[in-house]
Formats: sequence, C-alpha cells, structure tokens
Amino acid sequence: MKNQNHLENIRKYFDTTLKTHGPSPRGVDWNTEEARDTRFEQLIKIIAPSQTFSILDYGCGYGALTDYLRKKSLNFSQFMGYDIAESMISVARERYAGIPGVAFTTLIDEVSTYDYATACGVFNMKINADKKEWDEFVIHSLTEMDAHSRLGFSVNFLTKYSDPDKMRSDLYYADPCFLFDYCKTHFSKNVALLHDYNLFDFTILVRKSD
Repeated sequence: MKNQNHLENIRKYFDTTLKTHGPSPRGVDWNTEEARDTRFEQLIKIIAPSQTFSILDYGCGYGALTDYLRKKSLNFSQFMGYDIAESMISVARERYAGIPGVAFTTLIDEVSTYDYATACGVFNMKINADKKEWDEFVIHSLTEMDAHSRLGFSVNFLTKYSDPDKMRSDLYYADPCFLFDYCKTHFSKNVALLHDYNLFDFTILVRKSD
C-alpha cells in the first residue's frame, strides 16, 4: 500500500483482538467457529484431496487452518503461514511447534512457492483506508498469491451484496464480478466464483495448470 500507516493500523487492531480473545475465532475477528469453518470449507475446494500438497496460508493469523486441514485428513507436506502481525506469528509458532513441515513468517520475501495459496478474511478489515487504496492493496496481494502458488489459490471477501443496514464503514465489501473478471484475465482461464453458502461473503478459486 502507498500508505503504510493503514497496515500498521491493521497490525494494531489484530494485536488487540488477539490480546483480548486469545487464539480463537474472535481473536482474528471471526464471529464464530462455525462461520470460520464454513469459509475454510469453501477455500479448500482448491485442493486436490487425493494428493499430498504444500500450502501457503496468506494472512494466517494464529494458524487455525493447520488444524482444519488435519481434521479433514488433507495431507500437506509443507504449511507456511504468513501474516503481517508479529503477535499472531509468535502465537502460531508456539502453538504448532514441533509439527513437521509447519512454519510461520512475517516476511513475504522469504516465502517460497507452494502448490496452493489461500487467504481467509484477510481483506475484510480496512479500518480507515479508502476503497480505492484498498482495491489496490487487494490486487497487489492477489498478485503475490499468484506468484507464490503453482497449482492455484483461493481467497474470500465480504460481498458488496450484503444487507445495506448491516454494512460498516471500517469493513471492505468487494465486487465479486470485478474480482472474478480480474482473476480470469490476469491469472488463469479456470476461475470459480462461489457465492452460495449463506454468508455475506464469496470465495474465488483460481486453478492453474501444473
């Protein structure tokens, strides 16, 4: 982002949620574990379930996707969690210490290329950033996810089709049609838009040839 103060505001926001609620769905600003798992369920549709894979969790928080993948018996050889909040990464490293193939970092430049990349709720909280600037941040981040994935990536957003009376000025509501078109024209011909799981958000799956 041009204004790094916005990212610093995001770091501070999630430092506070983690300190208040601990490593839990509320600690990363999800309402419930059930809603979080519904979103995870959509995101992991990018993964070929019969294969061992490596994955980058872009904006990993305290690493909850690790538990979800293991619960679903999806066999990852490497799991790299990336997050801008050092507090989240510190908790994740402690929480998953000793699990083979699992690592966490705050430095995207040190991240290798993985079979898949995924991002859950990373772009929802914009705080006081204006929409144009956040749009640019989203495109930059999707480009990073594309660069760090071999087989594809998945990402979710709050939708602009949310009920108007429930929308908040500090949240980012994305246009699913615009992002579908952008991914289709910039990253892959094989793009899916999932907007049918009874939450006020949507998921995009970008599949690439291996």
